[in-house]
Amino acid sequence: MRYRIRPALLLAPAGLLLAALAPWVLDGYHAGLAIKIMIYALFALSLQLLVGGAGLISLGHAAFFGIGAYAAALLSPESGPANFFWLIPCVVAPAMAYAALTGALALRTRGIYFIMITLAFAQMAYYVFHDTEAGGGSDGIYLYFRPEWRIGGHTLLNVDGPHAFYLFTLAVLALAWLFLAMLMRSRFGAALTGIRINEQRMRAAGYATFSYKFTAYVLAAGLAALAGMLYAAKDGFVNPELLAWEQSGLVLLMVILGGLGRLGGAVAGAAALTLLQEAFQSEALFGGLASHWHLPFGLSIIALVALLPRGLAGLLDRPGVRIASGASGSAGSAAPGPRSAGRTGAAPESAPQTTYRPQP
Repeated sequence: MRYRIRPALLLAPAGLLLAALAPWVLDGYHAGLAIKIMIYALFALSLQLLVGGAGLISLGHAAFFGIGAYAAALLSPESGPANFFWLIPCVVAPAMAYAALTGALALRTRGIYFIMITLAFAQMAYYVFHDTEAGGGSDGIYLYFRPEWRIGGHTLLNVDGPHAFYLFTLAVLALAWLFLAMLMRSRFGAALTGIRINEQRMRAAGYATFSYKFTAYVLAAGLAALAGMLYAAKDGFVNPELLAWEQSGLVLLMVILGGLGRLGGAVAGAAALTLLQEAFQSEALFGGLASHWHLPFGLSIIALVALLPRGLAGLLDRPGVRIASGASGSAGSAAPGPRSAGRTGAAPESAPQTTYRPQP
């Protein structure tokens, strides 16, 4: 029997280990930049569930990111840190409720109409925070203390220190990745893949496609809100620009640049775009041209998309290393199709048989 080891499976644990050791090597600025990358990676993973999983291209995903950030700032007291045990549910719930409300309407449309209606709903949320005093209007609102894990009067974990918050953000990102990897390898994930490939055939096979898309839409909103909460805790400041359509476009670019349908691609895309932004805005590197950073930034994205049609994750699409086991016989060396189908829960024969295989 032979097993194929993909390079991505080896890179994931190595990357996680290096990321965990990074805060003791990086200075304050670069550690903050790494935290920003991880937060945007979580944001991109949430959108990857929609775009790469169900084929739903949304231009309003920043609404949930911003709602999570505003909820964290508004619900945190000014006199001391909030408690993560109640703050996380209170941050995720409003975003998922808004996703349920808007998704019930938006998911009845398809294609360009779905893109436009999600954009419209996001702009509605943007102007609610921009034009009212509920969240400080256009000036935004401050979060004075980072939340902590607390039971009664006992503090279990204080993430106010730079190393502690870095490791906490990394842990949240790793858990979100693990959750999405398990989700997309389940029967639910196989159904989402079938919907992305051919929704009409999935309906003909007896699948309630609206329910699957609705569930994915709400779950993605919850993960985006979690990223928004971390963003608010990182900077201690939230403004309406977090809900703007430019933010939705940025995270969509991260997913596309990293590679559609690849969890590792979402992380790679978030890192690449964040680093490109920082580089082109650096006066130390580009001098006076840094004030016109949008032009080289846009040209770089065009070049990367043209040169890497399968995204950054496509660079790892090389033949895996084969390892022979002690078992012998023709049955043991057969193609791994049945094993994959049993693990992911294959769709009926009339439904598409493609299995979503997220790559780290």
